[in-house]
Amino acid sequence: MSGLEAETKAWLEGLGFAVGDDKPWLEALTHGSTGAQRNYERLEFLGDRVLGLTIAEWLYQLSGGAEGELAQRLNALVSRQLCAVIAREIDVPAHVRLGKQARDDGAADSDNVLGDVMEALLGAGMVESGFEATREVVRRLWQEHVEGRAGRARHPKSALQEWAAGNQRKPPEYEVIDRTGPDHAARFTVKVSVHKVGEVEASAGSKQEAETEAARLFMERFG
Repeated sequence: MSGLEAETKAWLEGLGFAVGDDKPWLEALTHGSTGAQRNYERLEFLGDRVLGLTIAEWLYQLSGGAEGELAQRLNALVSRQLCAVIAREIDVPAHVRLGKQARDDGAADSDNVLGDVMEALLGAGMVESGFEATREVVRRLWQEHVEGRAGRARHPKSALQEWAAGNQRKPPEYEVIDRTGPDHAARFTVKVSVHKVGEVEASAGSKQEAETEAARLFMERFG
């Protein structure tokens, strides 16, 4: 496994991580499709627990709500979908290491992959700097979604995810139902659905943009 690129190291440090040893960060950004001996799976396991404890503590401090209310909010904030939203917000797709076939198949924009990598980065932070430092990174990256900053709208996918959890619904499901055009000018149609609520379709020049637009339209119609 080659060393961490200078651009990636600078990006991680810009997010607030302290990068000493390259190894955990390389693992956190490496997908199994590369054939590398180690990938993000073990660090994802660790990061998931760091995230859950950090958000649970934060919600306890912020809210006097009952356990059920706190649990619903927690589930939305630590969900793979929201982790993927935050991964896109901080430009994880530009740094994730994928095999050629996985990249061609769109893994760099997969909620599953991006959510897992986001958690793996938190796991790497835990290994490198411990819980306190990693908690501070989580608080910066999740602040908009936990507290809601004045003047900044939430990402539509995040808003829909939290709406579903808050209304005791299953998480929204996204499905690419059509792809047309050549690779350099592809157009994607995505359907988003929430069980026992409804579904909405939207089209855009990338899968990510189509999902975002579908979530926005869903909230307009059902939220």
